Amino acid sequence: MTTYRTILLDDASPVARLTLNRPDKRNPIGPATCGELVHALGRLRDSTAVRVVILTGAGTVFSAGGDLAMMAGAGGDAPEVPPASLVELLTTMHATGKPIIAMVNGHALAGGLGLMVACDLVIAADTAQMGTTEIGVGLWPMMITAEITRSIGRKLTLEMMLTGRRLTAAEALAAGLVNRVVPAAELEAETAKLAADLADKSPAAIGLGLRAFYAAQDLAFELGRVLALEDAREGIAAFLGKRKPVWKGK
Repeated sequence: MTTYRTILLDDASPVARLTLNRPDKRNPIGPATCGELVHALGRLRDSTAVRVVILTGAGTVFSAGGDLAMMAGAGGDAPEVPPASLVELLTTMHATGKPIIAMVNGHALAGGLGLMVACDLVIAADTAQMGTTEIGVGLWPMMITAEITRSIGRKLTLEMMLTGRRLTAAEALAAGLVNRVVPAAELEAETAKLAADLADKSPAAIGLGLRAFYAAQDLAFELGRVLALEDAREGIAAFLGKRKPVWKGK
């Protein structure tokens, strides 16, 4: 079994959880963490029992962004899992084929915001803040630009990137960066409720749908494949019969 240094993996089915686990450093995202997340997502992708993934941060922060110490050249012992770039991680997330819910328990800044937005759905505590703060240290959020502009307009994206201003959770909701904002005390329960709802849906249809969503050029082809699924026929039959569907995952 692989040992992770910067994340925790709970692969309980049907809802697995990935936790960024460096709360003392505000859960930074560096090559080591990206590599471990890529590795863990590969395991979850291949698990037939896992249907939904929750991604969160340990402590009071989701992720404060890039690992500046790593960028400055601070190293460590050789990791058990090969490092990866943030781009590799975001690409892997979109190819997982299982819903990834960001449970944003605290601030999501810089690369942490990109990681949050790359999740399929986002539930945030009302105390969280989001922002692209890179400009404050002379950087520009190059690798997460595409992720953000897919969710919100160009003008707000540029305002965030040029000023480094943090949005409140309510502002992020209005902008389209998150799906729901809930009181911090209700975050766990609301996320678990959404995950359970998604886990009850056809995993085959969701897998095809997510991959089609992130590869829009193949959308018509993938929709045709969804209609050919056994789960599609079962879903229609259950609807017409006014009963709960029994998914086969095919």
